[in-house]
Amino acid sequence: MNATTETIVAIATAPGAGGVGMLRVSGPQALRIAVDLGCPNLQPRHAHYARFRDAAGEVLDDGIALYFPNPRSFTGEDVVELQGHGSPVVLQQLVARCIALGARQARPGEFSERAFLNGKLDLAQAEAIADLIAASDTRAARAARRSLDGVFSRRVEDAGEQLVRLRIHVEAAIDFADEPLDTLGGDQVRQGLGDVLRALVTLRDDAERGRRLRDGLHAVLVGPPNAGKSSLLNALAGSERAIVTDIAGTTRDTLRETIRIDGLELTLVDTAGLREGGDAIEREGMRRARAEMQRTDLAIIVVDARDPQAGHAAVADAIAEVPLQLWIHNKSDLLEALPADIDANVVHVSAATGQGLERLHNRLRELASGSAGDSVEGEFSARARHVEAITLAIGHAERAESELVHEHLELAAEELRLAHEALGEITGRMSADDLLGRIFSSFCIGK
Repeated sequence: MNATTETIVAIATAPGAGGVGMLRVSGPQALRIAVDLGCPNLQPRHAHYARFRDAAGEVLDDGIALYFPNPRSFTGEDVVELQGHGSPVVLQQLVARCIALGARQARPGEFSERAFLNGKLDLAQAEAIADLIAASDTRAARAARRSLDGVFSRRVEDAGEQLVRLRIHVEAAIDFADEPLDTLGGDQVRQGLGDVLRALVTLRDDAERGRRLRDGLHAVLVGPPNAGKSSLLNALAGSERAIVTDIAGTTRDTLRETIRIDGLELTLVDTAGLREGGDAIEREGMRRARAEMQRTDLAIIVVDARDPQAGHAAVADAIAEVPLQLWIHNKSDLLEALPADIDANVVHVSAATGQGLERLHNRLRELASGSAGDSVEGEFSARARHVEAITLAIGHAERAESELVHEHLELAAEELRLAHEALGEITGRMSADDLLGRIFSSFCIGK
């Protein structure tokens, strides 16, 4: 049996006891199962009081039944929602009764998957449901809500439509191979491609900010020994998470701590100090520190404010490929005075006294939000795969631009096709079944 013929059931409320628990049934047998449970004469989108009964007619629970006929339901199929008391035992009894009447237990994310397959949501909107449920602060919830409303999807679709129009123009020009491209509207194509490239770059930046809202910013504290990395971690975390001594090489492994700065999540990783030499354990710690550099969003480079240049030299190679860097001149309380000319990407702090920590908080918040401030009109949630897909589309569009310069029209058309397909993976227009499986398997059972 497939998704169009099977009826599925699952508990749609959170695990544990509560005042109210809800069961969701979706599929062609949903209404018949509700009737057999003791819910006759259900009117569409009306709340009906009912007593839910087992096979022997004994009352399992009482509550509210709602019926949503296809296609005007969340999944696009017939859906019945049963709202009863939030006892896990009672809810499991109701699930078992629905299964006995012909339904089966839903897989994780299967309700949202059916909504996608039936055209009620695109893939980015379906993922936004999970993001909205998991949102840990107001800003992330607003961003997920905008994605669910289609803000992100519409921007992706607009860029995709521009790529399709350009591809049509280029492929039409292929039929006139003897004519130079400029006589066939070449300037218009080049200008259009430049416009879509700029739109894609902006979209990628916004999607990256949305990813950070969802996943948080991953930052690594790196620097020479005794610069104060562990002290800074403790100051930011507000607790003694890392051991602090005057002995060089005290930190020998990575230590992770998640903090929140004005609602933005930041995962801090304290690492071993980088220097030449050290024993075998310390060298392994330094190897792990460099490995963290390969996958971090932000390098927070902590150096001694009294001799920052020595710290710069110690970490230069390790941080070369990190996209975002923030320099912390620690122990600034030991300076007679702060330098008059301070780089905007340098923060003077004292982990011991707390001096400069407020400015550091503000700077970290700016980096986590992409320097966009506390709230951005139209901000949406996104995932790493979305950013990767947009980056791939940009690469293909740039190659198409290069091919147009040499009037290699067939190659340009192919690159435009690949760019459009890359964007299609975001909304599911071009997604493979295994991609859908990976996405929906992360959902909760009743969603």
